[in-house]
Amino acid sequence: MIKKAELLKITFLGTGTSQGIPVIGSKHPVCLSKNPKDKRLRVSVLISWDNYNFVIDCGPDFRQQMLQNPIPNLDGILFTHEHSDHTAGIDDIRPFFFRQGDIPIYADNQVIQALKKRFAYIFADINRYPGAPAVAIHEIKENTPFKIGNKVAIPIKALHNRLEVFGFRIDDFVYLTDVKSISKEEIAKLKDVNVLVVNALRLEAHHSHFNLEEALEFIAVVKPKKAYLTHISHLLGFHEEVEKSLPNNVHLAYDNLTINI
Repeated sequence: MIKKAELLKITFLGTGTSQGIPVIGSKHPVCLSKNPKDKRLRVSVLISWDNYNFVIDCGPDFRQQMLQNPIPNLDGILFTHEHSDHTAGIDDIRPFFFRQGDIPIYADNQVIQALKKRFAYIFADINRYPGAPAVAIHEIKENTPFKIGNKVAIPIKALHNRLEVFGFRIDDFVYLTDVKSISKEEIAKLKDVNVLVVNALRLEAHHSHFNLEEALEFIAVVKPKKAYLTHISHLLGFHEEVEKSLPNNVHLAYDNLTINI
């Protein structure tokens, strides 16, 4: 039996697509909604257990997310891929760096190289700017589980159109975002999952994301006990209306939602 102290606490820091909701200047009804569940920061999730705190992705809303969901320490960031809405907040690890030292990051080589190009001052070896944060790089590879704290993370490869992206399985929790297709071999890694988080961008088909129909079909294949949809755009519809239309074991995630596994 798992002790309570070892249970995972999942906090959805952001559940929106690359522009967030509301979209700047949009008059779409969902963007004008007064329901807090219809307001979505860029997608990210915090995974906590014992005294560990790990974040998957670190987008441009990271500072705001950390102020809304304060944590005393950040033990690492797992990156799914290099797109800006998943990486642009890396400079805001500075308060953690000043208290803790180099912040561990976990990413594949393509993401690491993209981060080095965009944030050269963070990765510089010489002539470092005194106020810049620093990171400890842990390169992840396909089919190679890696340790985070006292747990093991299993990388799960998928395709975001033609771009490789990685999701992660930690215990019986799986997080996948920006997925359009995934192989049978990778789906096999999701056997007996308790909670699955997966992207569902909108109702209409999209070239690089699951729409709602595709996400529900994927969930039906994986058969998790519960599933939560994330990376949601305003075009999916109002939170309350969409939630009522979903199967009993599927829910729309929303910003600041916490679940325990």
